[in-house]
Amino acid sequence: MEKIIVVAIGGNSLIKDKNHQTVEDQFDCIKETSQHIVRLIEKGYRIVITHGNGPQVGFILFRSELSKDQLHDVPLPSAGADTQGAIGYQIQQAIDNILAKKGINKNVVTVITQVRVDKNDPAFNNPSKPIGPFLSRNEAELKKETYNWDIVEDAGRGYRRVVASPFPIEIIEEEAIENLIRDDFVVIAVGGGGIPVIRNDYGDLEGVSAVIDKDRASALLAGNLNADYLIISTAIEQVFLNFGTSKQEAISKMTVSQARLYCQQGHFKRGSMLPKIESAIEFLEKGGKEVIITTPELLADAVTGNAGTRIIPD
Repeated sequence: MEKIIVVAIGGNSLIKDKNHQTVEDQFDCIKETSQHIVRLIEKGYRIVITHGNGPQVGFILFRSELSKDQLHDVPLPSAGADTQGAIGYQIQQAIDNILAKKGINKNVVTVITQVRVDKNDPAFNNPSKPIGPFLSRNEAELKKETYNWDIVEDAGRGYRRVVASPFPIEIIEEEAIENLIRDDFVVIAVGGGGIPVIRNDYGDLEGVSAVIDKDRASALLAGNLNADYLIISTAIEQVFLNFGTSKQEAISKMTVSQARLYCQQGHFKRGSMLPKIESAIEFLEKGGKEVIITTPELLADAVTGNAGTRIIPD
């Protein structure tokens, strides 16, 4: 079977800026990113696409709060499911259309994916996952006072709402995903890190109020699928040391040991690059061959070693 690549698309990279946040704007970004993903398909790789949903979930919850006097609330697990369906639909359609124009006979499918977490994960008592749009300090203080949001400063880019982000343990629909890959489908799965669920006291699956980090869930999926590459598509071309300072330095290649050292030295922000690097380490320690971090337009070049940051085993 051809090599498998798991491509993780950032939720923020689907929204260019605060002036382009509509569904149509997002679809335009997805169409552009899909062109680059199809280049990988043309090279013969089997592709699994995952995606973030932080901004999109934030929008749904904010709409729910604004309309709470008129309509029922949308629980966080349902908001996650909604974004999986909506973003998955857009990716499916975009890739379907590009493949058809190129005469490539391949099906694309979205798997609405549940991901099990530990109900006792300490993350439930320490909200850390940014969702929704970036806010100014004044906007953040107003939202905190009005809606009782947990707010953090997000990697020097502004303020954002945060929710619990437990670690992924098990991908419930993993067997279905494996079968679809084997049958040569392009698969969209683990959207937004997956819908977080627990096993309750009766052994039943039950949704919980959280958002799983999509890079951690993508690394878990990639490792379980024995994928050859995990590509984390984000808003920057390469990983930087001392990011945002006068000593900023781009890194084109690092080993797992180097990556772990850079994490210990505090080069990566918790709400931004740190989970990506930690996810890369986890994937590689479980047998993965390579992790690539870069922008969507450089995906194909990065696989050939001509762009992005490559993280490799020691």
